[in-house]
Amino acid sequence: MNAPPPGYPGYLPPKDHPQTNTVLILGILGLAFCGVCAPFAWLKGRSVLAEIDAAQGLIGGRSSVYAGYVLGIVGTVVLGASLLIGVGGLVLLMIAGAAQSSA
Repeated sequence: MNAPPPGYPGYLPPKDHPQTNTVLILGILGLAFCGVCAPFAWLKGRSVLAEIDAAQGLIGGRSSVYAGYVLGIVGTVVLGASLLIGVGGLVLLMIAGAAQSSA
C-alpha cells in the first residue's frame, strides 16, 4: 500500500494587532458613555490602521480597529456638537440674565 500524498499545511490567520481591542473599546466607550474617549479612539485607530496596512497581511484585526476608528470619529462629532450646544445655551442664559438685571 502506498501512503497518501502529503497534504498542504493548514492556514493560520495572522495574529491581531496588540492594540486592536484597545481601539475598539475606546470607540465604544467614546460613543456610548464617555465622549472624551472618542478622540483617543480616532487618533489611536488611525495609527494602528497604518501599522496594519504597512505589515502587508502579517498583522490582523483590521476590521475591529476600523470599527473602533469609525466609532471614534462619530463620538468626536457628537462630543463637539454637545459642547457647542452647551456653550450656546450658557451664552443665551448669560444674555437673558444680563437683560433681566438691567431692566
